[in-house]
Amino acid sequence: MSTSHGPTTGSTAKKPSARENRRFWIMAVSMILLLIVGVGIILYPSIADMHNRRVSSRAVATYVEATEDLGKEERERMLADAHQYNATLVGQGKSRFLPNEEQHKHYESLMDVTGTGIMAYVSVPKISIRTPVYHGTSDTVLQIAAGHLEGTSLPVGGESTHAAFSGHTGLPSALLFTGLDRLERGDTFTVTVFDEVMTYEVSDIHVVVPTNVDNLEIQEGKDLVSLITCTPYGVNSHRLIVTGHRIPTPESVEHPVDKALVKDITLVVVAVVLTIAVVANVFIKRRRMMRGQIGGRHKK
Repeated sequence: MSTSHGPTTGSTAKKPSARENRRFWIMAVSMILLLIVGVGIILYPSIADMHNRRVSSRAVATYVEATEDLGKEERERMLADAHQYNATLVGQGKSRFLPNEEQHKHYESLMDVTGTGIMAYVSVPKISIRTPVYHGTSDTVLQIAAGHLEGTSLPVGGESTHAAFSGHTGLPSALLFTGLDRLERGDTFTVTVFDEVMTYEVSDIHVVVPTNVDNLEIQEGKDLVSLITCTPYGVNSHRLIVTGHRIPTPESVEHPVDKALVKDITLVVVAVVLTIAVVANVFIKRRRMMRGQIGGRHKK
């Protein structure tokens, strides 16, 4: 009696064919690309803002280094020129917002320590802001930082001064003055010029049409700084003006923006790791499923 020793078709699962492998890889790559695009769209604002914060931090660091390298006489000269400029604004009324070409060139030459137009930097602890302040409010400036409104006092403090900084809200690439509407009376912010930190306490909050500059007037004897941004979010038909008056600066001043930057980096890293984990999990499950289906077909 003879016994057949031929191969049994159901003993082992057959490997996927080249066609099935190709189909699997096309599906896997498509899924990975879709996940990457989706995560990229979701994370873009955070990544772009994180990049802008890093750029701002470097700009601030460059400003600090440049001010430290200034000699005492040069620093005193620059401050004296700034105070003299501020004195010329008193009593001008709204005409100070319409400088001629000569006045504009003189303005741009003042307090330009780094040669890049940075005159100071402003920090708002409550909303984790620390950004350089550049001369003027051109589109180029407002895409990356805050701009000093020409015609307002230079931010060197002193009686009968009122400096104003303008910054965007809700840019996809940077937060800048996003969150300014959360400030309340009693909150504080700081302005740093050279090595001096000046602290301001919010005392007035106004919403006005863009052409209304009444709330930026210089008030006799007062040391004021206003922060300006567009409102409401997405409409930008009006301007939010948050004004603070000078108060003594505490011995230690925190800069929570550094913590915010670390938090943003952590969130991005976590999101990337989770995405990789999800893709790997789906990839492994699909691979096992395909092998199971192929093995099952050959057992029949």
